[in-house]
This record gives sequence, structure tokens and C-alpha cells, in this order.
Amino acid sequence: MAPQDLSTLRLNLMRLLFFLNFVLLGLDVWPALLRHEGPWDPVKGAAYSFWAALSVVSALGLRHPVKMLPLLLLQFVYKIVWLSVIAPPMWPAVQSTGLFKAMVLGVVVDVLAIPWAYAVAVYLRQPGDRWRSAGSKTG
Repeated sequence: MAPQDLSTLRLNLMRLLFFLNFVLLGLDVWPALLRHEGPWDPVKGAAYSFWAALSVVSALGLRHPVKMLPLLLLQFVYKIVWLSVIAPPMWPAVQSTGLFKAMVLGVVVDVLAIPWAYAVAVYLRQPGDRWRSAGSKTG
């Protein structure tokens, strides 16, 4: 499957997701980063740094949605990990929170926007990049 095989609708769904990341995530995370006073908890600081980077790099997906597909896959996987590993031990407290609802909605939107057939064809079925220079000998 080639990038040109993706429908315009699929490309625009991906662009919408990148736009939402850029704007909504950016509006949430950047003010928190810029207005924070005092030292950060290292783990919380790492999470906010990741989300800030995700919001900024998502802008590239507006122009190059297919090339930025790994970013959507990363986003999908981190939500699945959070929902399957982090949320269950604190289930009663987390199930009614806005974060839980956002993660579930995010997974649904990711499932709809990501071109899964293309992702499987490119990342699982195609041969990977070479590990050695083309001129090196194998023995």
C-alpha cells in the first residue's frame, strides 16, 4: 500500500487529529509549563515536556500527515498503556475523571483516524532499513 492509496478523507481525519493535538493539547500544556512556579516533580515535568513536544511536532502533521503517522501511533500506544496499566489499580478514583474520559475518547479517535492497513503494510510487512552500509561484507 502506498501513501497515494489513502483517501482524502483519511488524510483529513489525520490532519484533524494533528490539529487537535496542536491546539487543544497545546492550550492545556503550554500555559501550565510557562506559569509553573518552583521546581517540578521530575516525572510530572517529563510528562508535561512530552505533551508540549507532542503538541508542537503535531503541527508538522498538518502538512505531512502520512510522514508523521508514527506520532499518531505513539499517541495511541501511550493511551492504551495508561488505560491498561496505570488506570486499573486506581479504578474507582479514575473512572469518573476527565482524564479517563479524554483517554478513552482519544483511543476511539485514534482508532478511527489512523490508517491501520497502511500502518501494517509499511511498518510490519515491508522490509526494514538495512543495518549495515551497502558496501560492507557479511562474513
